[in-house]
Amino acid sequence: MCDTCGCNITPGNEHLVRDGGRHARTEDGRAAISVLRNLLSENDHQARHNREHFDRHGVLAINLMSSPGAGKTSLLEATIEVLGPSCRIAVIEGDLETENDAERIRAKGVQAVQIATGSACHLDAHMVHQALHQLDLNGIDLLFIENVGNLVCPASFDLGQHRNVTLLSVPEGDDKPAKYPVIFRAADLVLCTKGDLLPVLEDFDPERAERHLRALASVVPFEVISTRRSGQFESWLMWLRDELQAQDTRRALGRTIHPLIQPDGALHGDGQEGEHHGHGHFHQAAHSHG
Repeated sequence: MCDTCGCNITPGNEHLVRDGGRHARTEDGRAAISVLRNLLSENDHQARHNREHFDRHGVLAINLMSSPGAGKTSLLEATIEVLGPSCRIAVIEGDLETENDAERIRAKGVQAVQIATGSACHLDAHMVHQALHQLDLNGIDLLFIENVGNLVCPASFDLGQHRNVTLLSVPEGDDKPAKYPVIFRAADLVLCTKGDLLPVLEDFDPERAERHLRALASVVPFEVISTRRSGQFESWLMWLRDELQAQDTRRALGRTIHPLIQPDGALHGDGQEGEHHGHGHFHQAAHSHG
């Protein structure tokens, strides 16, 4: 986890541990070595601030997590093509380097803000907050946050998003939920992408992948999709439409919803577990707070 690899220190929060920063020194005056818990606390504070911004402006924020190459950007491109005419979409892209993915999104006529994380293997709430300064939230209905390709660290950081979506692609193998349980426990929805490759990658068994997911005590929806074949990701679009409607309802009631953040692999979301019901069309009950 990030507590041991040190990647909690990112371009977004490093000002907190530099000389003069809030956590640059311990109470006894020594240079702080064990600042990671303080940074996580600061991250959670910033995430709450981000979520307040989203809720105030009626924006639904969705965090996409997966390994590199699982199809996050391709999914966004296909989603924009279908929903773009009726839904105002923006994207925050996270990668170690380059603006390649952001350029692909901009080519679809959608605003995309690229975050270059350097050596950090995940986005954090401070980086997302900085990106929000480049977006007009009044002109956005749906914000996708495409996290850095990584099946571990992104699950432990609240960005202020409302939902987590974890992608598992067919070429990766159906045992990934068993091998990387933390990120799958953090999911509000699991999409098995590149389903069009199933006929040629016969070792991948979607039912076995879902059994591994259920073995984690996860009851979230699981669906095989493909963006290359017409009609094979309609269930994803239906889920998004339902979530947009639910966000409007929560906003009218003055409520919000939290994703399933996974610090140290322990299931919790701001101290409570989310509720998930139904597998048919990704219908879920809202984990809401007044």
